[in-house]
Amino acid sequence: MKQIIKEFKDFISKGNVIDLAVGIIIGAAFGKIVASLVADVIMPPIGFLLGGVNFTDLKILIHPAVTDAAGKVTKAAVTLNYGNFIQVCLEFLIVAFSVFILVKAISAFRRKQDAAEAEATVPPTKEVELLTEIRDLLSKR
Repeated sequence: MKQIIKEFKDFISKGNVIDLAVGIIIGAAFGKIVASLVADVIMPPIGFLLGGVNFTDLKILIHPAVTDAAGKVTKAAVTLNYGNFIQVCLEFLIVAFSVFILVKAISAFRRKQDAAEAEATVPPTKEVELLTEIRDLLSKR
């Protein structure tokens, strides 16, 4: 049992697990930002251009609500909420595009970094080695 606890502690303390946890937390916060962007900034102008439509209100009534004699709803209406589905799809597309741009930027940065490292690790040519030796010999005089 002690071995399992030790292995678990080692697993938790590794950077990858902590990085993953941070990524999930940041991702959840980013998801809220994108949801607000779509619902509060992008969809209202689109709805206005389409005649004042609020996408979250778009639905197809499958079965109306059932009320009793007093007017109290006993069974809620059954609706197909396709407007909300459209909004969630737009949120997904914006998140996917944002992640795509972020990955492209990180990849470009890594390529530049790798190229700089490769350039820095190129072994000197024979001529450079000879000139370095001559310089060192002359500096000893």
